Amino acid sequence: MNILLNQQQAFLFAALKINSNKIMKRNITFTLLLITNISFGQFSLSNTIFAKSYSKEESLYKSKSYVIDKIIGSSSDPVQFEIDPLAATSSGELTSLVYECDSKKLEGLLFAFYGDYWNDAGVVYQGYGFKNFNKEDALTMLSKIDKIINQNMDYIDRDYDNNNVYFNFQDLTFLIYRDKFMNTKMRVFWNTFDADWDYSAFVKTKKRLERKLKTK
Repeated sequence: MNILLNQQQAFLFAALKINSNKIMKRNITFTLLLITNISFGQFSLSNTIFAKSYSKEESLYKSKSYVIDKIIGSSSDPVQFEIDPLAATSSGELTSLVYECDSKKLEGLLFAFYGDYWNDAGVVYQGYGFKNFNKEDALTMLSKIDKIINQNMDYIDRDYDNNNVYFNFQDLTFLIYRDKFMNTKMRVFWNTFDADWDYSAFVKTKKRLERKLKTK
């Protein structure tokens, strides 16, 4: 009887030890994952932001360095310029901004794109990029979008979400359709970005840009 109890106790002790080792391994793994995530969160890769939302304010903040480096250029003299965020989508995937630099006679429209990516370690991060349009191209593009929507609305309305219209402007592709609530929807494809562009944000961008640039 004592031998049987000793065997059962030994078996129970071994089982508890195995479970304890498994729990310890899980805790170690979980701790390592936390450390890995924290390490990635302490720095940003080129044109990436780690796991946080992208707002109109952040688009404005980051667009300033882009305008200085890529549009206006270096200058030993003080240069005055203005950037105004016109509209942002509810998702934050696309923000439109207008810029002006009177001394350099530069003005135009910026698209600030933003989207999710996975790196090789399986960590989610978000990348951003800017597309520049001079004044003439910006006004032409917005007028073309408005014209195409109006010309193709009957076709789109026949079968919402299934009937689509797309066209290219420079290196962008615009996709237009209706959702089940009959709201006009747009997606903008550029490089690796696939951004939803709210119709209300498009209308605000067009009206504000025309008012700001055409009146000068």
